[in-house]
Amino acid sequence: MRIAILGTRGVPAAYGGFETAVEEIGSRLAAIGHEVTVFGDRTHADVTEYLGMRIVHVPSVPLKQLETLSRTGIATLRALAGVKPDVAFVFNAANAPYVSLLRTRGVPVAVHVDGLEWQRAKWGGAGRAYYRWAEQRSVRTADALIADAPGIVEYYATEFGAPTELIRYGAPLLQHGATAPLRAVGLEPEAFHLAVARFEPENHVLEIVRGYRASEARLPLVVVGSAPYSADYTRAVHDAAMGDERIRLLGGVWDRELLDALYTHAYTYIHGHSVGGTNPSLLRAMGAGTATIAWDVGFNREVLDDDAWCFDSPASLTAILAEVESCEPQVIARGLRNQARATRDFRWDDVADKYERLALDLVAGASIHPLTRHARRVERELDSHTSPVLA
Repeated sequence: MRIAILGTRGVPAAYGGFETAVEEIGSRLAAIGHEVTVFGDRTHADVTEYLGMRIVHVPSVPLKQLETLSRTGIATLRALAGVKPDVAFVFNAANAPYVSLLRTRGVPVAVHVDGLEWQRAKWGGAGRAYYRWAEQRSVRTADALIADAPGIVEYYATEFGAPTELIRYGAPLLQHGATAPLRAVGLEPEAFHLAVARFEPENHVLEIVRGYRASEARLPLVVVGSAPYSADYTRAVHDAAMGDERIRLLGGVWDRELLDALYTHAYTYIHGHSVGGTNPSLLRAMGAGTATIAWDVGFNREVLDDDAWCFDSPASLTAILAEVESCEPQVIARGLRNQARATRDFRWDDVADKYERLALDLVAGASIHPLTRHARRVERELDSHTSPVLA
């Protein structure tokens, strides 16, 4: 099949979960003989082929509100200008306006709807309204919807009566990582707590830093992350860490060897994400065998099979840090159980197989469109940042 993948920054993966998924899935589909074309930005403008995938670079408008939409719009036109793909995977429900254009040209489309973007505080009223509209537009126009967590499946069933394909992310299995990269940044193996996240309120980096600072933890806290559009929040994180020599803010880390070493050799991984489905950072920690302290939300509890310490405030994190630093055997055992779950239930080979089967079904004519083309959101009273399904 000729498979087009649109809606992400592209590969090589250098940004987030979507890009990692595209790299892992696309390379496997290419390896078994499919012609995979990935449309992305110009971060790696000199790369035209990667792991068997054809790479097409398109421009975008570098504004928070327009970057994704403009990039995917141009990518859609490029995809339709040449040899028509047999099937398209569009990542991010925000790109819903382009699904009809692809389908009108006879290209069946599956939309990976991601998490509930409208719940993110970075979006104002207009942004939240757009994302809620885009969810409904995706339901009405796509041939298939892909969810990466059971909570997202339940959300679309409850909100729209729409069926989705549950296809999780995979977990990289990291074992016996190098220690030299750690020592190059002044860290010792198994002697630090790690948090990795974009600096956004829903990822609770500020609460993590505040909770840690209030603790008497002996092991340092290493925070990896930044945010292109959240200067005020980034400043607040830095202010909260100021003066505490135990807190190490490394910024964005793009060195894969160092990042793998951080996940593999952390004493615990502190996961503050609260919006979205199956989070790749959490899976990475699980695959590394690192015990997790997770923000107390359904998505995280489900991925970890309720085998983690959970916090919902700086104060609760402070108490957990005191506990984990006093019970190393329990920390090691929990990390090993997490790794076993990742090995069993989150395999990229299985993920790619499911994408291939879905693509084959769509090419053969399968589609939810007759069922969902007139779907409407169920009206209910909602808190502006809370889903009744996922809270």
